[in-house]
Amino acid sequence: MSKKKALLEMAMVTALALAFSAGAAQAQTLRIGLAEDPDILDPTQARSFVGRIVFASLCDKLVDIDEKLNIVPQLATSWQWSPDNKALTMKLRPGVTFHDGEKLDAAAVKFNIERHKNMPGSNRRGELLPVSTVDVIDELTVKLNLSAPFSPLLTVLADRAGMMVSPKAAQAMPTNFGTKPVCSGPFKFTERLAQDRIVLERYANYWDKANIHFDKVVFLPIVDATVRLANLRSGQLDFIERAAPSDIASIKADKKLGLSRITELGYQGITINTGKSDFAQKNPLGRDPRVREAFELSLDRAGIVQVAMDGEATPGNQWVPPSNNFYAKNVPIPKRDIARAKQLLKEAGVPNPTFTLMTPTTSDGQRVAQVVQAMAKEAGFDVKIQSTEFATSLNLADKGQYDAYVLAWSGRADPDGNLFSFYGCKQPLNYSGECRPQWDDLLTRSRNTLDTSGRIKVFATLAAEVEKERPLIYLYHRNWLWAYTSKLKGMRTIPDGLVRVQGLKM
Repeated sequence: MSKKKALLEMAMVTALALAFSAGAAQAQTLRIGLAEDPDILDPTQARSFVGRIVFASLCDKLVDIDEKLNIVPQLATSWQWSPDNKALTMKLRPGVTFHDGEKLDAAAVKFNIERHKNMPGSNRRGELLPVSTVDVIDELTVKLNLSAPFSPLLTVLADRAGMMVSPKAAQAMPTNFGTKPVCSGPFKFTERLAQDRIVLERYANYWDKANIHFDKVVFLPIVDATVRLANLRSGQLDFIERAAPSDIASIKADKKLGLSRITELGYQGITINTGKSDFAQKNPLGRDPRVREAFELSLDRAGIVQVAMDGEATPGNQWVPPSNNFYAKNVPIPKRDIARAKQLLKEAGVPNPTFTLMTPTTSDGQRVAQVVQAMAKEAGFDVKIQSTEFATSLNLADKGQYDAYVLAWSGRADPDGNLFSFYGCKQPLNYSGECRPQWDDLLTRSRNTLDTSGRIKVFATLAAEVEKERPLIYLYHRNWLWAYTSKLKGMRTIPDGLVRVQGLKM
């Protein structure tokens, strides 16, 4: 072999090696640590916050929200209301396909909206209740017809009710679609091992593929916040959601880590079984509003925030924080009053009531339950804590097999998303089982009222009504606390707490 030929072959080998290493470097995986294992990965049936984090990579929506809660295009590029506000016409993005290659068109949108509304077990039906029919105008134009004006509709479509799944795949798997979801997002479903991992791979034909810089996203549920952070520090994870408030100082001091903080749209609260099942009549907390008032008066919200959240939350007593325009000022946060709490229990004939407080096994849920247990004891309550895996706790709540439940809600851009499904009669997230026609009437009025001042008045009336019964004791509004490797760039902090992978890169 000539020296020239040998050098040429060596150069070719080197070039191949460099090409391989470059390809390997580009084939990056984003590893995200979750605080819980999500429930079913079907946007029609799903109800967990961590599931929404996974969906942000898996299932695009008709519209999205930005950092200031403005509605922005996603699968729909534009929209227009009818003069009477009873129809919304949307223009769809051309050239979009689902992960199985099927086209996303107006017929697919019609299928999805009707599936959300009519599928047994749907948790979206309450959100889309005012949508009466869907018309296919042409291949890329769809019209949603309403029974009455519905002010929150666009914010509803910016969440799971606006997520589109492949009609072909959904029809092929009518009962187990969530085990192999097929959507139109930047990443497609590959595998799931319960309590271990969810793996998504980049979808090559994604409409916005220029903004996707990872080949794979792996979601790893790690309940313990300390363990999540340890995995981030060791390089086993690139990002963790809901870092422990007690770890914030050390995260800030670590130059290898970045930190983002966003005030949530939702709340942390305690839902009480007042009518979901016969459990409601088996404990005094469920059957007597005086006992529920005493329970609330035994709690110091500011103290709970300080002890359980290291100050990383805002005390609150409603479905929106006190800083929100829709906060009902006629129902302010009550001060802790142990003497009054004891008096109420005496009037109710139960000076030492006992009940079981169910809490997810998450770190923050455990801390809240322990602080509440200690505070309520001073008023005479004997609180037993029942720690339950998150998805299991949701199922128990759905069946009414609980007394009280530490349950956080991630929140929606419009207050309706924090209200309707929880207080509406027989709505899917009404875990308390409280059903009152006058509440339903107020909820409907809040949806049909288009001006902000009018809606504020309706919410004020509802807040006063709810205060009489207290099926849900609101505690505070958390800060979303994200920690991630400092190599990760392009992070957007949007108040819904979801991770947008578009634009993220190492």
